Amino acid sequence: MAANLVSHGSKYTVHAAVNYVAGEINSYTGLVYVGSTYDEPLPTALLDDVLATTKPVLWMGDNIWQLSARATNFATQYGFTPMFFDFTNTLTVTYKGVALQRNAAAVPSGLLQTVINDTTRAQAIAVATNDTGGTVNWATKGANLTYIGEVPFSYTGPNDRYLAAIDLLGTVSNPTMLARKRALVRIEDVSADDSPTQLRAIADYLYSKNVPFTVAVIPFYVDPNGYYNNGVPVALHLRQVTGVVNALKYMQSRGGTLIMHGYTHQYSNIANPYSGVSADDFEFYRAHISSTNYVVYDTPVAEDSMSWTQGRIQKGLLEFSNAGFQAPTIFEPPHYAASAIDYQVFNASFTARYDRGLYATGWCPNGVCGTGTPNYTQIYGQFFPYLVRDIYGTVVIPEQLGNVELTTFNNNPPRFPADILLSAQNNTVIKDSVMSFFFHPYLDINYLKQIVQGLQSMGYTFVPANTVKQG
Repeated sequence: MAANLVSHGSKYTVHAAVNYVAGEINSYTGLVYVGSTYDEPLPTALLDDVLATTKPVLWMGDNIWQLSARATNFATQYGFTPMFFDFTNTLTVTYKGVALQRNAAAVPSGLLQTVINDTTRAQAIAVATNDTGGTVNWATKGANLTYIGEVPFSYTGPNDRYLAAIDLLGTVSNPTMLARKRALVRIEDVSADDSPTQLRAIADYLYSKNVPFTVAVIPFYVDPNGYYNNGVPVALHLRQVTGVVNALKYMQSRGGTLIMHGYTHQYSNIANPYSGVSADDFEFYRAHISSTNYVVYDTPVAEDSMSWTQGRIQKGLLEFSNAGFQAPTIFEPPHYAASAIDYQVFNASFTARYDRGLYATGWCPNGVCGTGTPNYTQIYGQFFPYLVRDIYGTVVIPEQLGNVELTTFNNNPPRFPADILLSAQNNTVIKDSVMSFFFHPYLDINYLKQIVQGLQSMGYTFVPANTVKQG
């Protein structure tokens, strides 16, 4: 997760700390250490190089005590001292004057505390507040060393302290990072069964506001069991519905860019996990609804292979061609879920993805931080607030603000324009953050207008997704 984020500002090498070689830091502009294993013995070469360097260092979580013990006088050198774990219910982290959430599920992990010894050399740059009003240092900076008292990659959300960690990673990966204010909007789940009138109305509004946009197109709509059609199966190729084809061409003329959103955005004739219908279900991954109404990610589909995935991509591209469109260069995996094999196929077939990645433990570049084999019983998702090149080697266009949802869904609360704009405001703590959301065309267009106008009033300029890709 750290490597994915660092890629926005710099190329990187990722490996286990135990493999650090003396002098290695001299070949890099900075160093990030993720202390995810309590009391893991660290090489003295790593500790000595960190203490000797003037390059930026970001240290997260455990084992900072090994660094302080190795130093001649840590408090004098950095102006602060690591102390003890605090296990109070710290549910808010304030960074750059913005109060960010810290999920209650992360609380038992504790925060390792620091004490500022010299205010001329060190400062608490982020402070956590507990449920009784007390405060503890969440992130401390002294000289060239920044320390975060936890590994803030678990239980993250759109308003989480994860945003502060992203910004601090940026100060190491690229201290001269640009401070652009850009925004993206994607019109989601468009297929042959959509209303041409609604699509045209969206295009007209966005054009009137000088807002370029993308349209996530499902090229082949299927309802294999007639779930929405009184038991009568439906299969609609894009080319068969001239009204939608003409509406998509109209959207292109108004500043829209078509991207490919899967082939059918569903899997077979079974619920996966909802209905088997396009736009409802996963395509490249299996899932089910638990007894407590959560979506549970199971495993890649049984057919998962490079040839199977390539076949679906090729069929989807043919659908675009048959409908009179050029091949899209950007891909969005349905429900942001696929296997490591699938991601490699997407990378070879498109210039970028536009999503939040799904990753499995055991796999990272060249197998340097795992077995080299994805463990799909341990998966995690990650959203990005700016362009990255992730560990699959793919350029990923960000989407971190989510979408409008009018009702509670699978234990997720409703999400209205005000919620999206609040998340955007929280994302302003990140230098160069791109404010990116998506919108379903069947919703009241006034929701779209509120978000667009809200972001523009914050000083953000909407740009085409491919221009974000280029820089």
